[in-house]
Amino acid sequence: MVYVLNKNGNPLMPTKRRGKARHLLKDGMAKAAKLEPSAIQLLYDSAEYAQSISLGVGAGSKTIGISANAEKEELYCAEAELRTDIVGLLSTRRAFRR
Repeated sequence: MVYVLNKNGNPLMPTKRRGKARHLLKDGMAKAAKLEPSAIQLLYDSAEYAQSISLGVGAGSKTIGISANAEKEELYCAEAELRTDIVGLLSTRRAFRR
């Protein structure tokens, strides 16, 4: 995915068309806004069109899942692994205090 910003820096819908983004950069119609994640900023006026995006969060005991979905596709997904060593560390600290 290549994230797209308009001329004023406001976010637009991301695109999967990396070739289109590369041609915009090469022709001077866009500039690189960020390298990670890939983002470009358009240097010309464009429509302010954006789709509605829903955010889903799945909380579990050991992992948390996050997903951002548009009407037809998944735009972003991530999984965060929670720490499981906290109880042991607190027990060790309590033992040192005794």
